[in-house]
Amino acid sequence: MDIATLAGATAGIGIVLVSIVMAGESPATFINAPSLMIVFGGTFAAVLVSFPLAKVLSVTNVVKNAFFAKAEAPMAIIRDLVRYAEVARRDGILALEGLTSEMKDEFLVTGIQMAVDGTDPELIEEILSTELDAVSERHMSGKRIFDAFGKYAPAFGMIGTLIGLIIMLKTMEDPESIGPSMAVALITTLYGALAANLIFLPIAEKLSLRSREEQLIKGIIIRGVMSIQSGDNPRMVEQKLLTYLPPRLRGEQPAEAGA
Repeated sequence: MDIATLAGATAGIGIVLVSIVMAGESPATFINAPSLMIVFGGTFAAVLVSFPLAKVLSVTNVVKNAFFAKAEAPMAIIRDLVRYAEVARRDGILALEGLTSEMKDEFLVTGIQMAVDGTDPELIEEILSTELDAVSERHMSGKRIFDAFGKYAPAFGMIGTLIGLIIMLKTMEDPESIGPSMAVALITTLYGALAANLIFLPIAEKLSLRSREEQLIKGIIIRGVMSIQSGDNPRMVEQKLLTYLPPRLRGEQPAEAGA
């Protein structure tokens, strides 16, 4: 589970609640059912208009990727690919077929299997690149849904505020009701701002991060498989793959795993 996502959301909500209490108010004062319905119900309805129903309903799986997906370490993948390069150079590329059972990444298994089968290098790269593009598109589709939630939530907060102001103006003959009515009207704006900036938009950014991490891993795998099939020296394979990483992450020498 991604502790940063959970900790950030919890801390944000906690800070708001503590601030309310410190101001001498009860958090219950800020609970308003009609405002919640306008903001969250209206936002969900707008997203339904913007996206196909199946994509919106699959948003729970997208959320799981933000909270529970564990990013694979690039250095671990590089170590494995260098080791496979050593095996292929020492025993022949066909020897890698016996190692596919230990590979946890299906993308890697697909690439190695095609290399073992003698598939044309250009075709291997094309197939793997197409699959990478498809994965990226699925991730970006989930991000776009949460971007839409983040865009529409503040708008429906303002709509709720306008509704509250209209109702308030109809009761102007009672001056004592103006203050409480105005407070309730503004609650919807608060709900919209909090939902967008504490939930929807941060999750969209986290999904974008997850997508970039997976693209990096799969890019390393593609380059590694192509190098292995071409019979490159394991040290050369290592150097090629390390170029995908920033200098600060290159200290752990992946060649140690193949020693």
